[in-house]
Amino acid sequence: MNGMNGQSQGPAGEWPAAIRTAAAGTPAAAARFSVAAREALGDPRLRRDLRTATTEIRRRRAAATGEVDDWEHLRAAGQAIKDHTLLNLDTYLEEVDRSVTEAGATVHWARNAAEARDIVIGLVAATGQTEAVTMRSAAGAEIGLGEALGAAGIRVHGTESAELIERLERDRPAAGAAPAGDGAGELAAAARSSLSALFQTAKVGLSGANFIVADTGTVVVVESEGNGRMCGTLPQTLITVAGIEKIVPTWADLEVFLQLLPRAGAGERMTPYVSSWTGVTAGDGPGEFHLVLLDNGRTNALADEVGRAALRCIRCSACLDVCPVYERTGAGPYGPVYPGPIGAILTPQLRGVERPLEASLPYASTLCGACADVCPVRIDIPEILVRLRGQVIESRRRRPVPTPEMAMMRSAAWALGDAGRYETTLRQTARWARLLARGGRIRRLPGLLGKWTDARDLPAPPGQTFRAWWRARAAAAARVPRRPGPPPRAPG
Repeated sequence: MNGMNGQSQGPAGEWPAAIRTAAAGTPAAAARFSVAAREALGDPRLRRDLRTATTEIRRRRAAATGEVDDWEHLRAAGQAIKDHTLLNLDTYLEEVDRSVTEAGATVHWARNAAEARDIVIGLVAATGQTEAVTMRSAAGAEIGLGEALGAAGIRVHGTESAELIERLERDRPAAGAAPAGDGAGELAAAARSSLSALFQTAKVGLSGANFIVADTGTVVVVESEGNGRMCGTLPQTLITVAGIEKIVPTWADLEVFLQLLPRAGAGERMTPYVSSWTGVTAGDGPGEFHLVLLDNGRTNALADEVGRAALRCIRCSACLDVCPVYERTGAGPYGPVYPGPIGAILTPQLRGVERPLEASLPYASTLCGACADVCPVRIDIPEILVRLRGQVIESRRRRPVPTPEMAMMRSAAWALGDAGRYETTLRQTARWARLLARGGRIRRLPGLLGKWTDARDLPAPPGQTFRAWWRARAAAAARVPRRPGPPPRAPG
């Protein structure tokens, strides 16, 4: 396959015209959020480190955004551009296909994660290479690309400096000629040397994308280290995997996001490296460029009038740093790809809400609204969380065997639907609860109700309900004879 010829390929044929019919992938299930978060919640050092880091980044972000007089106008512009693009996504996808192809590259369409993995593995295999260099990519992590390439016998070398330094430190012998406590300078020098050798010999590069400019077919990567630029320029073959929501119509639109992203994401005036490439040019950069456009559930989100706002996200991470839940749990409990509040709304929309992790993520929030306040493209994350909670409930209604929680709610609805049933249930429940009390407190409720007492005691119910007290009070008042009032005044 010769990228210089310029062509659009993939298993979907006329897929851009039928964009709303694409299906999502089926990644492996994971534990629900509350279970996965227990380890993090029990680690005081992790909580302390998270609090320190998020406090500092909040301070820097406030300073960086506060010095821009028209910050709110920029946010409104970013929101408007994204909403317009999403509402006309089929048109802009076809424009990207045409622009990238005319620039001498190849476009591939992937309905789901499996198709995207197969496309990339096939492209790497066609080069005859068994190694590739890659920059960090959320889309690659979303589809499990690194693991799939490894299983296919293709070794992938990550080029993020922190990742590489960690690997070098882990691989260093505990005792030997070099001391175990090397400083940051030595580790950075070793990482630089290792990366230099990788980039000089790599024939295949893998990347994600922050933005794709529709009218020119340009892929844009925003980063802080420069490794992404090396991955995108030195290898002979470059393969980019990008979600279909990454499109912006023009370079003028891109200008807005290049102002929003660094200030919202890192509290900086500008990003150190903004790399862009358009197709292929003989003698300059890769000789082959392949763009894999990934759906993987995005059209499901696009069809939801409220939920589609999640696709505005420009991956700045501002919502993570203000979230009280993320500050205590870190990224791990949200699953393998998208952490924090944006992950709590994006992952369930991409994967559905049928499985434990995805069904629990909409509840991993206090609904405080801080995430919506800082989002540079004004995503109302709490509104989407509430909508997703409703979808979780509806999905449970369709199950042939109701969950214990659903059975309890149906029982409660039956009791609350009739005054007589309600009072009978209340009396019986209060009598039973008083039997569990010790010293006026209930320290452990049985079964599913035990979740209420995992972290708190409950007071024992009183011997008389409010309704009974009210009726007794009213009856007593009726028995007291009324004092005679003054005689009525004569008219006039």
